[in-house]
Amino acid sequence: MIQTADLTKSNSSNYPATVQKYLWNWKETQIEVIYETRGGGKPVLLLPAFSTVSTREEMRPLAELLAPNFQVVSVDWPGFGESSRPRTDYEPQLYHQFLKDFVESVFNSSVAVVAAGHAAGYAMQLAQSKPNVWSKIVLPAPTWRGPLPTMSKQPRGWHGMVRELVRSPLIGQFLYKLNTAPSFLSLMYRRHVYADAAKVTADFIQNKRKVTQQPGARFGSAAFVTGGLDPAKTREEFVANFQGLTVPVMVVVAEKAPPKSKAEMEVLAQLPGVESRVIPGTLGLHEEFAEDLANAVKSFISEN
Repeated sequence: MIQTADLTKSNSSNYPATVQKYLWNWKETQIEVIYETRGGGKPVLLLPAFSTVSTREEMRPLAELLAPNFQVVSVDWPGFGESSRPRTDYEPQLYHQFLKDFVESVFNSSVAVVAAGHAAGYAMQLAQSKPNVWSKIVLPAPTWRGPLPTMSKQPRGWHGMVRELVRSPLIGQFLYKLNTAPSFLSLMYRRHVYADAAKVTADFIQNKRKVTQQPGARFGSAAFVTGGLDPAKTREEFVANFQGLTVPVMVVVAEKAPPKSKAEMEVLAQLPGVESRVIPGTLGLHEEFAEDLANAVKSFISEN
């Protein structure tokens, strides 16, 4: 049974967020998904990037900048953020189905979407299966390959073995603890996520680490890191989702993204019919440079 229910309200800005829960069923498991709405006007859905610290909170600066002009909805993916994290098999089909069901339940007309990182692949696949679901598509620093497959030349079967090891009791908990230690999170943010290392303070990392410490947090994280949530197995498969669409698409290239990731972004930016912008930042540009992104989003969505 799918339903929505008002949960609480936040009044931390001029455009307070109404926080709600969305009850969604997947393979006989009910998952409580948390999302929030702020502002008014044409709807815009913000999809955070998948990561060990994925949360709708990373979209808050962008949401607050867009709220004066749009009705902005930000969501925590199942298994991440404040959404429930059952011990289930986190796989692409789960997120394909979730996104379809969530959009159909929450919106009654076409909606603009801002899909960061890996969320890009899911937004584009939904555009292919339901051509009228999106009014505009914005993809900040889009990716399609998880960290381990990007760094390692080992076969995908090996990545799956690592994923199952992290899911296991004791050893998995120990490995996850290493992967979410403040020192490791700080290293990753300074190397791949934020362009300005000075912003990666101890308090910033501590807040990020809190996201990783909820019960069941390692299951979704292990799936993402090992490539289990990759929306495509090859670049060709990923690029195919951009073919034959009538909905306008804008790719936002991160100026200082890691070389492999930036090369993939630039491939998309050169596709026929795809608009592109280059803005500062790296894989976390949607949070670190929210104002630059908001300006690009507002001008693109407002175009006829």
